[in-house]
Amino acid sequence: MGQGELDELWEAVEDARIWDSKFGGGNWKASSVTVCLRDRAAPMLQGSCSEKVRQDLLRVTAELSRVVGWSAFDNGQHDAAQRYLIQALAMARAAGDVQVGAYVLSTMSLSAFLRGHPSEAVDMAEGAYERAKRVASPKVLSFAKLAQARAHARAGEGSDATAALLTAERHLAGATGDDPAWMNYYTPERIATDATEIHRDLGATAAALDWGRQAAAMSPGRYTRAVGIRLAVEAATHLRAGDREQGLDAGRRSVDLLAEVRSARAHGYVHDLTATLAPHRSDPEVDAFIAYAERQLAA
Repeated sequence: MGQGELDELWEAVEDARIWDSKFGGGNWKASSVTVCLRDRAAPMLQGSCSEKVRQDLLRVTAELSRVVGWSAFDNGQHDAAQRYLIQALAMARAAGDVQVGAYVLSTMSLSAFLRGHPSEAVDMAEGAYERAKRVASPKVLSFAKLAQARAHARAGEGSDATAALLTAERHLAGATGDDPAWMNYYTPERIATDATEIHRDLGATAAALDWGRQAAAMSPGRYTRAVGIRLAVEAATHLRAGDREQGLDAGRRSVDLLAEVRSARAHGYVHDLTATLAPHRSDPEVDAFIAYAERQLAA
């Protein structure tokens, strides 16, 4: 076992990330990645290799487990997600890689706050950041702070959310290009996408819409799920501000994107939107939108 096998696994990781982002955690590719983890990567850990190769193998297996875990979470399989994410954290620790461990723990923080446990999520994100702040790359540290900001915002802790978001921005601005390849997706547009939801959660309508405009450069062809979720968040924000026309327009664009995405998490944003609109079905445009969303996301 050597570098060739490791390269194959990293290619599988990258393919899985792309498919997950474009088609959601319920796409057919997710099951094939799980098989790769179980039947390809795991048996390699029992093989003979140098210590360096073993550490690299543990590293890639950790990231493969993290991707599988996040896909499971995205598809609403929370118990399976927890098992894979815990496995990923164990692999990172076995490799002695604090940076990978911090990234996995930050992902676990996101899953915790999305399951309705913001305080637990804050603790995880803070732990990830504190353990890695002297060794991890700027993007990994930024991601940890972004996860923390999202959890604080969901808990209604505005000043803490703002402080964490500013730190996330500062770290990303300090990125030197030496970040690991698996953080290539993490860009200013990604922060802006999450910041849109952070400020929506805090009731800061104008700021949320401003961040949404900054996030608009994110490619819907490459990051279909993220853009679809952001548009649903923008739709809810417009509606909260009393702008029904803009809200319905953003909502329809969200549905058009997410109709091609198998993601219980992403579809949940649209379901929340239609639930908010349900009392206003006497309005023909509202009724038409709700019927359209239900039809497009029925599968």
